Amino acid sequence: MAFDLSGQTAIVTGAATGIGEAIAKRLAEAGATVAVADMNLAGAEQVAATLGNNSFGVQVDVSDSTSVEAAVAAVLARTGRIHIVVNNAGIAGKAAPVWEQTNADWTRAFEINVNGPFFFARAVIPHMREHKYGRIVNIASIAGKEGNPNMSAYSASKAAVIGLTKSLGKEVATDGICVNAVSPAVIRTKILEQLTEQQVAYMTDKIPMRRTGEPAEIAAVVHFLASPDCSFVTAQCYDASGGRATY
Repeated sequence: MAFDLSGQTAIVTGAATGIGEAIAKRLAEAGATVAVADMNLAGAEQVAATLGNNSFGVQVDVSDSTSVEAAVAAVLARTGRIHIVVNNAGIAGKAAPVWEQTNADWTRAFEINVNGPFFFARAVIPHMREHKYGRIVNIASIAGKEGNPNMSAYSASKAAVIGLTKSLGKEVATDGICVNAVSPAVIRTKILEQLTEQQVAYMTDKIPMRRTGEPAEIAAVVHFLASPDCSFVTAQCYDASGGRATY
């Protein structure tokens, strides 16, 4: 098939449900062995069992650098290589205006949404540089470009993910490593349960296609960015937004 991933190992974080699960499925269908990385080990193993290609579950807390390093070491011990990392794990955070956000609300969003991709990139880049090959795909959000009201921590953290992607992509551009991001608009997943109906309507009303996206539609974009065919695309952010865009 196009964008063949046979013989490659991919880590997908937050892959026990939602967009991450759809990405894991898509990459496995392309031939990859997928390390389904999630806080929920039972859920990760359940998803991995459906994928084939000797895919497996790995427990990880993306907000903890020690946990991330241990997960990367476990994958390397099992497969010998890491070709792909998809930093998908994230939280929407508290739905409230800035003046009602606590320090903990703000910090938690950044710990998961920003520190997680940073910790994973830092852990795998030396291995990828040694082998002169790697693909890192970070799941950002259109909120990181436009800013959604009452989602300041989420919007700011996703803007940081886009900045990290562009910076890191330039740092490793001559090492055979491509680093890109995908910015979805609102996608039909369980994360919507953390938002109010008004927030969901605010986001959907801005989409020219007048609907939410599906996890499989995000997975399709990630598949290309995670493949060897993505050889001259790096430090970019691809919108998957049904036509909604700001830049």
